[in-house]
Amino acid sequence: MDISEVAKKSGVAASALRYYERKGLIRSLTSVGARRRFSPAVLDQLALIALGQAAGFTLDQIREMFTPGGAPQIDRALLSSKADELERMVKRLKAMADGLRHAAACPAPSHAECPSFQRLLKAASAGALENRQRYRPLRHSE
Repeated sequence: MDISEVAKKSGVAASALRYYERKGLIRSLTSVGARRRFSPAVLDQLALIALGQAAGFTLDQIREMFTPGGAPQIDRALLSSKADELERMVKRLKAMADGLRHAAACPAPSHAECPSFQRLLKAASAGALENRQRYRPLRHSE
């Protein structure tokens, strides 16, 4: 397949395909004139690249997921580590969503008077949420 066909079938821009090739993520078979030719297997490689990016892997990490011939060879420990990282991120985001929902429904006359909202602000400004500390809304009786 030439680069335009790969771009059309994969939804990846030709410029990104050239970039991925320069980074060593994919490899063209030959170059006929000014047109690159790719194996149909490049579509599977591009799918893995897209999955890796969606999961938050760097392009360098993704490149390591391929053998020199382009076959997938994924480090299971790296996958497990990334899954743990994503789970921590989900917990932080869930805590933030819970705090925002509480603030939206808080019976206090203003957010400035809501103890839970004030704790959320302090945690965010102190970087506690980025440091993986879980936010727990206060009950107004606390």
